Amino acid sequence: MDTALPPVFAALGDDTRWSILVRIGGEPASASELARELPVSRQAIVKHLEVLRAVGLVRTRRDGRSVVHEVDSARLDEVGRDLLGIAAAWDRRLEGIRAVAESED
Repeated sequence: MDTALPPVFAALGDDTRWSILVRIGGEPASASELARELPVSRQAIVKHLEVLRAVGLVRTRRDGRSVVHEVDSARLDEVGRDLLGIAAAWDRRLEGIRAVAESED
């Protein structure tokens, strides 16, 4: 299991960062494009993107004179697999609790 999940959750716990991730998940965008679409300044967008980059959810590339930000789908898949592992572990625990609760002992 990925020990880097808490910082990912902390990064995604911010509404603006979540909005950025959802937006660039549909189509990569520059910080200026994101600032036109979201109710925060370009400087704030850049800071939010840095947080998302630091936890590996966003990568940046140059496209001519623009810097474009896009979701790192491989990292997002990894986080998804880790979450499925956590869910499976809880399902096993809950099944054990149910078995004990329903036993006649």
